[in-house]
Amino acid sequence: MDNESREIVRLWRVYRTIHQLCAHRGYLIAQNELDQDLEKFTSLFASHGKVDRNALMFMVQKKDDPADQMLVFFPDETSVGVKTIKKYCELMVAKSVGRGIVIYQDKITPMATKVISEVSHSYHLESFQEADLLVNITEHTLVPEHIVLSPEEKETLLKRYRLKETQLPRIQPSDPIARYYGLARGQVVKIMRPSETSGRYVSYRLCY
Repeated sequence: MDNESREIVRLWRVYRTIHQLCAHRGYLIAQNELDQDLEKFTSLFASHGKVDRNALMFMVQKKDDPADQMLVFFPDETSVGVKTIKKYCELMVAKSVGRGIVIYQDKITPMATKVISEVSHSYHLESFQEADLLVNITEHTLVPEHIVLSPEEKETLLKRYRLKETQLPRIQPSDPIARYYGLARGQVVKIMRPSETSGRYVSYRLCY
């Protein structure tokens, strides 16, 4: 397999994982997009033997709130700079989209990272390296099922066990699972593990 063929396979895997991530976060993703095979991906985005990363960009909306939309970007550069991040921010403003994910090849420059931080009060822009999305970590046999609680479910949990949220075990926002689900500080995730005695062991963690 030559380098260009390996690149196509690599990006097909990344593209599949990011669609799964969006679906897990509650965004509307068509089943045919989740099931897209390598042949279909190649015909759509790499008909000339090289993937057109700009064509990979897509927008999704939440199932329960169509106004909650997110753009997913695939920059061409191996090192993403300020110019590209500003261009994405301008596109988000033009489309009135409050969330975005940048999937970069190698790195994001320190200045570009600073820009992402500076706009965080208005726009939520995340970044993942392509290598982080080659496999879906939630499908690993050692990773238990995670379910993000709604604010109402969180409140019910705390009342039921007469807890303050600070009494819950914690998960860092930088944790790979927290990043996958896009957990914000204050959100609670329910974790279900198989148990030999009870069949299932349930625990909760607060993103903090």
